[in-house]
Amino acid sequence: MPDNKNRGLVMSLNAMFRCLIALGLALATTSAIAAEKKYGPGVTDTEIKIGQTIACSGPNSALGTIGRVTSAYYRMINDQGGVNGRKITFLSMDDGYSPPKTAELARRLVEQDEVLGIFGSLGTATNMAMQRYLNDRKVPQFFTWSGVARMRDPRDFPWTIGGDLAFVNETKAFARYVLETYPSAKVGVLMQNDDFGRDHLTGFKLGLGGKASEMMVKTVTYEVTDATMDSQIFELKESGANVLLMAALPKFAAQAIRKMHEIGWNPVKLLAYPGASIPATFKPAGLEASTGIITAEFVKQPGDPAWTNDPEMIAFLAFLKKYEPAVDPNDKYTVFGYYGGAMVVALLKQCGDNLTRENLLRQVTHMKDVTVPMLLSGIKLNTAPDDYSPIKQMQLQRFDGTGWVKIGGVVGG
Repeated sequence: MPDNKNRGLVMSLNAMFRCLIALGLALATTSAIAAEKKYGPGVTDTEIKIGQTIACSGPNSALGTIGRVTSAYYRMINDQGGVNGRKITFLSMDDGYSPPKTAELARRLVEQDEVLGIFGSLGTATNMAMQRYLNDRKVPQFFTWSGVARMRDPRDFPWTIGGDLAFVNETKAFARYVLETYPSAKVGVLMQNDDFGRDHLTGFKLGLGGKASEMMVKTVTYEVTDATMDSQIFELKESGANVLLMAALPKFAAQAIRKMHEIGWNPVKLLAYPGASIPATFKPAGLEASTGIITAEFVKQPGDPAWTNDPEMIAFLAFLKKYEPAVDPNDKYTVFGYYGGAMVVALLKQCGDNLTRENLLRQVTHMKDVTVPMLLSGIKLNTAPDDYSPIKQMQLQRFDGTGWVKIGGVVGG
């Protein structure tokens, strides 16, 4: 039988072996966890750095509200602990709605600031200005605020994906409405002279089908440098059009609506959703002049009595009051900023600890019935490697002088 000294030695050896085994398991676990974490540029254990370009100045500065609210949304998320323990550093840059400036800022965000990706940038020409550069470098350009088809082209631009309703789908729905409600209409078109305008025109023609050449009597364009819309409105009035499609952003839509009212021309007005803002467009144009305008929407509208007791609307208004009280709570661009921020957070959560650019691309192209706050009931985000249009449905609605009246139910493009 071993003496006390030997028994003590055996016990000490056993304890040492147990400590070694425990240490080995701990090291193995730590190594496994470390191995599971994969980071791209701009990501650490505590930070996710993302960029944005947006118009806080220039001809479309009204839409800069989107960036302000998105930034506020990320502050709220950070106050709640961030995304999987990582705080979001959001670098939102004012490009003045100038494509050359956008391209310059994109290079700065990628090469100097080393962001993980660029999310929620505003504008068609501006997003196009950096699109090839970002795709060549395989940098995510996700949830862009531009509904043009080029933001939804997985073959030529696999690193770019839109975040709002495709313009072609919107105006196809407009065209169906015109065919059903005004089958003998003479249609005029006022459009921005770029892909924003051209995509809306394409969708409208597709929606009218064989009736397009018969019903469309005049198309006029404007430049973002134009001082007024007067000449375009006079030309459209002279065409005899009694239905007008406007693919215009707030400043230019407001000028057109006000001029029509001044000269007493009152066609049925269809306004593309990016320009259909009560505070940014209708108030400057005049609420009376704006009454009757029809648009499409896919998010809940602040100020609409239908959402007074809606939990998402209540949470949204409470968020604005705390994090960005200076903005107009009835401005739909505040909703876009909130919803856009929520899309990015949902994507980052879906990525887990694999926060590489490659995994971002995989996750954003495999979205299945993803819900984020403030989407209209029944609308969910769905994508696939060959489908870069996360939003596919909308609600047609008419402005009644104070708010929105729904036309039918939720429809597809």
